[in-house]
Amino acid sequence: MLTLFGSSSTRAMRALWMLEELGLGFDHVPCPPRAPELSGRTVLGKVPVLEADGADITDSTAILTYLADREGRFTAPAGSVARARQDALTFQILDEFDALLWTAARHTFILPQEHRIPAIKEPLRWEFQRNVDRLMQRMEGAYLMGDDLTIPDIVAVHCGSWAKVAKFPVENAQFTAYCDRARARDGYRRAAARD
Repeated sequence: MLTLFGSSSTRAMRALWMLEELGLGFDHVPCPPRAPELSGRTVLGKVPVLEADGADITDSTAILTYLADREGRFTAPAGSVARARQDALTFQILDEFDALLWTAARHTFILPQEHRIPAIKEPLRWEFQRNVDRLMQRMEGAYLMGDDLTIPDIVAVHCGSWAKVAKFPVENAQFTAYCDRARARDGYRRAAARD
């Protein structure tokens, strides 16, 4: 039995998308961070949390990896060179996309007002655009690793959607087309409609 905690407006969207792509049955508790439903499940109060076989798994990328490995889909086999390349790409996206968006969010509404530095957002936007251009140089097909959707695609496309909400301009037409193609998938659409 699988239960996912977190709304689709958070990083939980990544796990929702993977669950829908895999066609797995699961319960969904669309809650915000630090919700009462998370008590005892995560020390940080962050979402998503996946309850799987009585254990709680935190962190969206850890959840994606667990589900993909468990089902043997949307990932290269563990221990293979292809998996190492996939993991390197995933870590690049987490470092160069997710971390920038998270820093901007922290300085917009998460940190106490006296600790926010609004001016930091402009260099983050510049760096994000540069990183989008660099990522597109690594594109190997319809998706990042070739013609099949994999874990780094889910993270990258989610960050592309997050960038829109955060008002990070994305001027790379290839990246925009890639995100549109991924968001047109049935699994993505079902996940986005959940909340």
